Amino acid sequence: MSPIDSLSSPARRRLLLGAGALGAAGLMPLGSMLAQAGESRSQSLGKGFGALRPVRDLNTGLPLLELPEGFSYTSFGWAGESLEGGIACPNSHDGMGVVAADGDLITLVRNHEVVKAAGAYGPSESWYDPVCQGGTVNLQFDLATQELRRTWPSLSGTMQNCAGGVTPWGSWLSCEEYVADAGMLDSRGGPPLQKDHGFVFEVPASGVSNAIALRAMGQFRHEAAVVHTATGDVYLTEDGEPSSGFYRFVPTQPGKLAAGGQLFMLKAKGRVELRSGLKVGQKFAVEWVPIDNPDRGYDHQRRNIFGVQRQGFAQGASRFTRLEGCFVDDDAIYFTATNGGDAACGQVFVYRANSAELELLYESPDAAVLDYPDNICISPRGGMVICQDSKQDRQHLYGLSSNGRLFAFARQNVLLDGAKGFRGDYRGAEWAGSCFSPDGRYLFANIYSPGFTVAITGPWKKGLI
Repeated sequence: MSPIDSLSSPARRRLLLGAGALGAAGLMPLGSMLAQAGESRSQSLGKGFGALRPVRDLNTGLPLLELPEGFSYTSFGWAGESLEGGIACPNSHDGMGVVAADGDLITLVRNHEVVKAAGAYGPSESWYDPVCQGGTVNLQFDLATQELRRTWPSLSGTMQNCAGGVTPWGSWLSCEEYVADAGMLDSRGGPPLQKDHGFVFEVPASGVSNAIALRAMGQFRHEAAVVHTATGDVYLTEDGEPSSGFYRFVPTQPGKLAAGGQLFMLKAKGRVELRSGLKVGQKFAVEWVPIDNPDRGYDHQRRNIFGVQRQGFAQGASRFTRLEGCFVDDDAIYFTATNGGDAACGQVFVYRANSAELELLYESPDAAVLDYPDNICISPRGGMVICQDSKQDRQHLYGLSSNGRLFAFARQNVLLDGAKGFRGDYRGAEWAGSCFSPDGRYLFANIYSPGFTVAITGPWKKGLI
């Protein structure tokens, strides 16, 4: 099985909306696309692929999702189902990415954002802290038959594995959003933690993780992590509130993250406050301030989890709020601030590494337009998929087309009465982990609760996403 070079292969470059690829394809540049969406989408959503209607799952036969005409899907990888080794699949399905492909057989790594000290699962060699139950699961899915072939536990003993990112060498970076030091009690009353938490871990496409905490990449409320191919630098988002930072990790040996490196925090020249008061298209020159003690996230003196960001803020680093989804093109790193902006409904930024420049690409003017953007991904056709994680009763996948129109592509419709062992109304559960198969035929995404993955396919040839 060959790993997918998520940043340099032609198919994946199209996924990442590189400016050169867009120009060659005749598509609108991403910055213009988002700016136009902000102007034209202030009153109502576009039609997209058409009206959403309940569509039955090919696996369960239940109408779990609402999709446009012509689209279908199958669910797989449900919480509670048996993994290799006979253990039950954990719940809280979150970030996810495609890390390998062999013809129609692809491998996904999926995070499980479990926040409890209830004991690790899977092989003991993949455990970090044996009292904790967060981690990852690897899934092999056959595109030809739309069937799950294998599912195995690949990392455990972590806490609150939120998002992450695929590396160019075909592994997954799984990020802990839970910050605590060894000896502290689990916040939900579990046993004392045996190790420090709040780190990034690397998970291979095959086998299991060595469960080594990448401490030099910082101890904070990690969300996503992406790799800049040309330099090997890793860019990381922090899901902190009321303030968070945007980070850059420069490895000592590119591609060898466990060998250490230096962590930095973004400083927009002349502007500390980036949570609100900005205009779409506003740009800032950027410098990076060093974090001398990256693994001192838990501040015992102040009894809080802001030790890393405090080091950056003391040097004038800029303040964001709740940084979440992140994806990369050859030189541009795009990321979302879930509740940023004047309306506190979401922002999208881009950092261009070669020019060391930050730009606000999009800001939601109102919750009726876009509320709480989270994970994001780009299709080979040049459109963006946005996962919603808001307090609204129904959660959506949104599409942002190459002509700058924002539209609802999918709506949660998960009402269960015993199926897969679950009962209840889960329509308010977040979408997460969106990613495309390398050929662009399938969009994968997670329903966080009760916990399952879907593979969506249909008439993508319309080119909207």
